Amino acid sequence: MAVYADREEAGWLLAVRLARLRDEHPVVVGLARGGVPVAFEVACALGAPLDVLVVRKLGVPAQPELAMGAISEGGVRVLDEAIVRMAAVTDAELEAVEERERALLEARAARFRAVRPRAELSGRLVVVVDDGVATGATARAACRVVRAAGAVRVVLAVPVAPSGWEAAVGAAADELVCLQTPRWFFAVGQFYEEFPQVGDGEVVDYLERAARCGPSTGAAARARRGPSALP
Repeated sequence: MAVYADREEAGWLLAVRLARLRDEHPVVVGLARGGVPVAFEVACALGAPLDVLVVRKLGVPAQPELAMGAISEGGVRVLDEAIVRMAAVTDAELEAVEERERALLEARAARFRAVRPRAELSGRLVVVVDDGVATGATARAACRVVRAAGAVRVVLAVPVAPSGWEAAVGAAADELVCLQTPRWFFAVGQFYEEFPQVGDGEVVDYLERAARCGPSTGAAARARRGPSALP
């Protein structure tokens, strides 16, 4: 099991795996907020535009860290019906959680869109990037959003996910890319030495920097950090 120094290191390692996509002129979409630093490195390495997608987890009322689904821009909602039933979540409770999270999602999306209007995805290859996958609900919601926006091919790429994660994501993406799938998986953060919360201001900064970065950005980071054990 490998541990990444931080999200940036995970990003340029992921970019190495995705280098074959460069000639297909993809759009890279990072999930806000933790996926954006990873996506920034991928976008710069591929010479691709970077966009951001806001997705909010729907947590079980009595256990907010347990995801029973996710929502995203465009009115997309993905539910894990098994968890909803297991936790005995009522329709009223689900509606209350979604209403609260939808308000936060719209406020955050408005801030990001003031800096970066939504990219045109129609007819494009779209690479959806996050810092990791746990339940898969957030990733499924994100892939559905970009598909609805007209993407002709969707690649979901993450540095780490639990073994068997493909079944959780299902057919939401055309291709799944993951650098490692450890058997003992408890949380995405356990695979990073540094895993701080990413602020809204940092996301805005990444979007602004991406507009002027190039493939050399990732190369410079690799030179600073030295070789890694991951491919």
